[in-house]
Amino acid sequence: MRNPTLAGADGPANLLAAARVAAAPAARDLGVLVTLNDDVHAARWVRKTHSTSTATFVSPDVGPIGLVVEEEVRVLARPERREPLPPVDPTRLGATRVALHTATLDDDGGLLGGLAGTHHGLVVAGFGVGHVPGALAPMLGALAAQIPVVLTSRSGAGSVLRHTYGAVGSESDLQRRGLLNGGMLDPYKAKVLLRLLLAAGVDRPAIAATLARHG
Repeated sequence: MRNPTLAGADGPANLLAAARVAAAPAARDLGVLVTLNDDVHAARWVRKTHSTSTATFVSPDVGPIGLVVEEEVRVLARPERREPLPPVDPTRLGATRVALHTATLDDDGGLLGGLAGTHHGLVVAGFGVGHVPGALAPMLGALAAQIPVVLTSRSGAGSVLRHTYGAVGSESDLQRRGLLNGGMLDPYKAKVLLRLLLAAGVDRPAIAATLARHG
């Protein structure tokens, strides 16, 4: 996080800690890991939360799964291993386009016109538990009839709800209009997952099932 010209540059220490984690027997079968600031995170949960802090990488909903203490890798929790995603053709992946739209207070969907003709999927980063302005809901429903649209939260932690609120633009309303619930996946992770699934040729019911499993 600090380049080598600055006091307290953390790069070498992070690289050394990451190498220790990669070589540690305790880290086997944990999946992809991120090591920074002597914390060990599971890639499925970690996110960058600060532009300059050396403690920028956190896992908001679960915390780190391990630590590096006095050169020793200590694993505190072992994430559940999920079944692998279907294989993806790299050529098809390169041609698969998934858009990300962040809802705002005055959002009327004007930026989404024609998107179904240029993209294969859409991830929506909604307010809080998965809400959008009422004026945006019909546009999202129309898009969901053409391409998979995944509903996530822009909050940075927590889950999209499923059946708590019922107003126009709420999570219940959007699901009735065909949007798929992204659960605890943040918008960026949901975008990666949706793109991989579309590139693998997965159909809509299977996409929904995979989101339920990973989100």
